[in-house]
Amino acid sequence: MVSATDLVKSTSDQLEAAAAANAAQISAAADLLLGVIRADALIFTAGAGHSLAAVAETFYRAGGLACVYPLYHPELLPLHGAQHSTRTERRSGLAEEVLAERAPGPDDVLVVFSTSGVNPYPVELASGARRRGAAVIAVTSRACVAAAPRRSATTLAEEGTVVLDSLVIPGDASYPADAPRTGPLSTVVNAFLWNLILAEVYDRGTAEGLDVPLWRSSNVEGGDAANAALLAKYEPRVPALR
Repeated sequence: MVSATDLVKSTSDQLEAAAAANAAQISAAADLLLGVIRADALIFTAGAGHSLAAVAETFYRAGGLACVYPLYHPELLPLHGAQHSTRTERRSGLAEEVLAERAPGPDDVLVVFSTSGVNPYPVELASGARRRGAAVIAVTSRACVAAAPRRSATTLAEEGTVVLDSLVIPGDASYPADAPRTGPLSTVVNAFLWNLILAEVYDRGTAEGLDVPLWRSSNVEGGDAANAALLAKYEPRVPALR
């Protein structure tokens, strides 16, 4: 019989391990994001397939940063064609098409989520951003990178300025422990690592007197009013906010 207690414990253990393993990298990522806020620049976020769940977590989200520009192509979303989305992220050249529309510059940061970290789209996004002078935060799994077939000249981990390791095992599934077939963890861990970065950005930013631009929920009293100023500031720069 499936034990919810076992799955809760294994997931909790995974999050604790990821937090401990990435303590220095979380601080380094927060440094980069604080630099963006100080420069009044933008944080670009990107992913493909189910890693787009992490991108959605970064964008226009209660408690999230308002200075986020999501890089996106509809063919990368499984809801628009599951098998096609897999073929799309393996297509070399798409990243440059996306960056041609809007690319991060030297004051910006690109955050790329990709558990396998080997497909052309996330790898070429990272390398393209670095060529343009932007720092890259890579959120990936080193174990998955090591196990995955190479489809690019480099990997996302090699292209990252700062690399956060989700510690997700190859295949992503986590349950049952002796022969994992379900209970994928990458989405949970990615969101958790992002929230740890946000917490550090908030603590350190407010301590130095920065106005950290955070969205409020539109479903609480005063939320719409609080967000109006952020929309006025960032909507001209982030078309997806319209």
